[in-house]
Parts: sequence; C-alpha cells; structure tokens
Amino acid sequence: MIAQTPAPPYYAVIFTSLRTEVKEEYANTADRMVELAAEQPGFLGVESVREELGITVSYWESLEAIKSWKNNAEHKVAQQMGLNKWYSRYKTRICLVERDYGV
Repeated sequence: MIAQTPAPPYYAVIFTSLRTEVKEEYANTADRMVELAAEQPGFLGVESVREELGITVSYWESLEAIKSWKNNAEHKVAQQMGLNKWYSRYKTRICLVERDYGV
C-alpha cells in the first residue's frame, strides 16, 4: 500500500536490509514495529517490501520525531535483535522529502 503523506516537506527514513536465515520472531516483531511506529507522534506512514532485499520507508513530520522513534525502548530491543539475529547487512538513510507527486 502507498502511504498517504501530507504536502512536503516531511522526512523519509529508508531502511534497507539483507536478512540472515533466522526467521524466528521476525514477522511478529516487524508487524509490532509498524503498529508501534503508528502510535508515535509525528508518524505519517510506512511502505515496506520484503523479498531477498528488504526496504522499509517510514515517513515523519520532523527529525525530532525520527529521533524519538529511534530511541523508543521497545524499538531499541527490536533493533538489537536485528543486529544479533535477523540482518546480515543493513543501511538506514534519512531524507528530506521536498517534492512528491503521483496518481
């Protein structure tokens, strides 16, 4: 599903990952992180695809909202699980969206 974002400017956090073979708890944790992110002040939406390469883009009102999400206690536990079990590589990019368009 394509996220319904407001008129720019806003921020996008792009999380790109390569998974390990470990599947235990991953799907439930990923679903929980989307639910939890949606409860955070400043959250605008999320788009995600998971194949061989996973890409999740979350949208935020401000850098402060992104920082608050990064430091959320439950999210920090999931981040550590990702480092220890689920991801062989990952990259996070934070971008300012200055323009968007589509149908």
